[in-house]
Amino acid sequence: MSQSLVLEKSIKFALRIVKLYRYLTHERHEYVLSKQILLAGTFIAKHVKEATQAESRQGFASEMYVAMRKGPQRPSSGS
Repeated sequence: MSQSLVLEKSIKFALRIVKLYRYLTHERHEYVLSKQILLAGTFIAKHVKEATQAESRQGFASEMYVAMRKGPQRPSSGS
């Protein structure tokens, strides 16, 4: 049984963020920025996973909306 494509991609992204965090803290000794990157980069996967485990459609929609809002901001087409 396979997971959703969105969940799979968000988990892969979160794992890459964790690797980046480790690199920044161990190699570059950057602690403030790396912590923010870790929190922001893993936030989406956390909420996508919660959405796929939601007990109702409303719960699913709510968690996916939270994940979407925290995702990368794209410029609007009218800009």
